[in-house]
Amino acid sequence: MAKPTRLLIVDDSALVRRVLEDRISRDPRIEVVGTAKDAYEARDMIVHLKPDVITLDLEMPRMHGLDFIEVLMKHWPLPIIVVSAHIEKDAQLALKAIEAGAVEVFPRPASLDEEGFKELCNLVVGAKKIKAGKPGPTSGQANPKLGSSTLLNRGTVDGTLNSKVIVIGASTGGTEAIKEVLTRLPGGLPGIVMVQHMPAGFTTSFAERLDMLCPQLEVREAKDGDRVIPGQALLAPGSKHMYLRKATGPQGGYFVEVKDGEPVNRHKPSVDVIYDSAAEAAGSKAVGVILTGMGADGAKGLLKLRQTGAHTIAQDEATSVVYGMPREATINGGAERSLPIEKIAQGIVDFL
Repeated sequence: MAKPTRLLIVDDSALVRRVLEDRISRDPRIEVVGTAKDAYEARDMIVHLKPDVITLDLEMPRMHGLDFIEVLMKHWPLPIIVVSAHIEKDAQLALKAIEAGAVEVFPRPASLDEEGFKELCNLVVGAKKIKAGKPGPTSGQANPKLGSSTLLNRGTVDGTLNSKVIVIGASTGGTEAIKEVLTRLPGGLPGIVMVQHMPAGFTTSFAERLDMLCPQLEVREAKDGDRVIPGQALLAPGSKHMYLRKATGPQGGYFVEVKDGEPVNRHKPSVDVIYDSAAEAAGSKAVGVILTGMGADGAKGLLKLRQTGAHTIAQDEATSVVYGMPREATINGGAERSLPIEKIAQGIVDFL
């Protein structure tokens, strides 16, 4: 049996520390080795207790959580999961935490139900295998872009770019996974539609961040009726479902339908919803990609996509923060290939 994941909880509220310790300690895969009320106390505990993972509040006395993340990434890089009430009200703050090096952000315990705590525990266990560090271009190491000349020539010659579509779904850990895929893609690709499990208000900021990091793509939050066009990636709005529809008329191609509805697999937006609709609208003209995430949302839809002739890719276990959705898609046969996150962009290009 694997050794338990050693967790340090950092929060200025004694009540929150108690609740987190009590609930998380029920998971036999996790050992809470200590709790700290601020960054300075946490720093000393890190040296002596050597935790594998840290949960961290942001609004704390003496040193803000964002500043502490920066310090840790520079001196003691460890996987950090932000657990804070403030992220529910400030999407920019959540994204800044991820940009600084946090693995994921979670709402405060008062907002978590039993399934929420289960997801948090799975994330703690999954985070242990992550090589911590400040992600993205700020690390001084730009992601290599794939050469686009061959793909551009092919699309120009046979005019198929408009008839093809790339469909990406992700959940826990997906913000960085999606960034890793998009920043490695070349220009001149078919249109991209994406679902990331996020609440309302977060997806606008996330799309803006991706757009800034991907000069070869236009990335934005989708609106109902938006056409899916080459060189553009549309992100499903938080708390709305997004469907891919086949466009009529001489231009052909696709558009998205964005609307409210009941959660599917407990999620809204749901990955299964976009995959199911892509299977009907695009079939073999689609490339489906399922990335890190807890649960099974997207597994059945990816299988449906593959059964219509689409090529499909799942992120592998070694690079998934939580190997839930990709695992289910691999087990049920929905995933044609399983690839590490750094090779998925090339896998997409290979299938186009």
